[in-house]
Amino acid sequence: MGDSARGDTGALIPTQALPAGSMTLLSSACGITRQAIRACRHLALAAALGATLPAWAALPMAVDGQPLPSLAPMLERVTPAVVNISAQGDSRQAPGIGLAAGAGRQSIGSGVIVDATQGNILTNHHVVRGATSIRVSLQDGRSFTATVVGSDPDTDLAVLRIPPDKLQALTLSDSSDLRVGDFVVAIGDPYGLGQSASSGIVSALERSSLRAAGYQNFIQTDASINPGNSGGALVNLNGELVGINTMIYTPSGGNVGIGFAIPSNLAGEVMRQLLQHGQVQRGGLGLDTVDVTPRNARQLGLAPGTTGVAVARVADGSPAQQAGVQARDQILAVDGKSIGTSAQLRNAEGLLPVGKQVRLTLLRAGQRTEAVLRIEPEKNERLHGGSLDARLNGVEFTEIGREQRLKGNDGVAVSATYPDRGPVAARMQRGDVIIGVNQRPVSRLADLRGLLAGAAPGQPLLLTLVRGQAMYTLQIN
Repeated sequence: MGDSARGDTGALIPTQALPAGSMTLLSSACGITRQAIRACRHLALAAALGATLPAWAALPMAVDGQPLPSLAPMLERVTPAVVNISAQGDSRQAPGIGLAAGAGRQSIGSGVIVDATQGNILTNHHVVRGATSIRVSLQDGRSFTATVVGSDPDTDLAVLRIPPDKLQALTLSDSSDLRVGDFVVAIGDPYGLGQSASSGIVSALERSSLRAAGYQNFIQTDASINPGNSGGALVNLNGELVGINTMIYTPSGGNVGIGFAIPSNLAGEVMRQLLQHGQVQRGGLGLDTVDVTPRNARQLGLAPGTTGVAVARVADGSPAQQAGVQARDQILAVDGKSIGTSAQLRNAEGLLPVGKQVRLTLLRAGQRTEAVLRIEPEKNERLHGGSLDARLNGVEFTEIGREQRLKGNDGVAVSATYPDRGPVAARMQRGDVIIGVNQRPVSRLADLRGLLAGAAPGQPLLLTLVRGQAMYTLQIN
């Protein structure tokens, strides 16, 4: 599929469980005989063992007097740390893939205990989004009510906490050590059947540009991942956590050998921030960039035929300005990794922790140069609407950009919406600009904060907003 999951017949779906009764049993498709299956198994084992055996010989019980290798001892150590998660949601929210109908909605997924002393569990954001109650079931039959420590929709990760009562945790491995071809095992609760394990290899690394939201840096694997595996463990043969299973690419809803996991290094950094701050603090380089096309290359002062990413603006006082980055510079790479589009740059930037030192490879007037800078916290304040009015849960505001100010525009921009968190968030869009509350003008975040804080409890809110070239009024009761 290349670097993207494109095509009319395929789709990316989170790996939650499907509703009860939707399971399809697969028979002996494609005319595969039992004899052929035995041969395939034999060849796979022969390759793994480096053995030269007759193609149709029966499977041996031992090789050179040693029993055939087994994953059982590793799985016996690991599986107690993988849990099943049942999240009960609000019936007023629209159901998604794998959510059961009824008075409420239920999402079934998996999770991984990563700290036995604190009771911390890593899982996917989409497994617990909008949940009003969460139940975690352990392999030994015990179950606990879990609380959400923090959740990050942009990376689809969440941290839950249960009582630290005789728990077993997995160790996070350094996912940067992974190589294509390494053996991995996926553990989770597919289709709500109960804990299962499947093996495969790492098929690709650093997958991005998929038809999915947020920041992307996925491990691709052919280990069988199905609905319900979301939030479960991807482990190496040492039983160390290398990834959190999150979604599959499929034309049918079931596994086709293309699954994706969030690398443990990224999951560990997000978890650290969620535990420390309750949210992920993202920084920036202070750059506005554009994709170079034949049409705009001349406008940017670049040679005909130039492609890639060009710097359109460097923010005053930003890390990029301090490092000497200039408008019209071409960005070739970040920390040695090639950058071909503005989307790739945004993805790389969003996954870097605040304080990280970054090396940009630039092309300026035909000459390669480098700039070293440090990721700093975003200077634009972000205001969570729900902190001032519960009706604005899931809506995030920030100051409008400098370019808009220079054009004489005022207002507050909607920087993010999370529709699963509230009905108002589902009606607003990123990029909307709020210019009034209850017919009072809004120029800055301070105005919005003051007007919302001063509104009488239960008083309807009348938001005046600009979307594109049109103006709208949104009444919130």
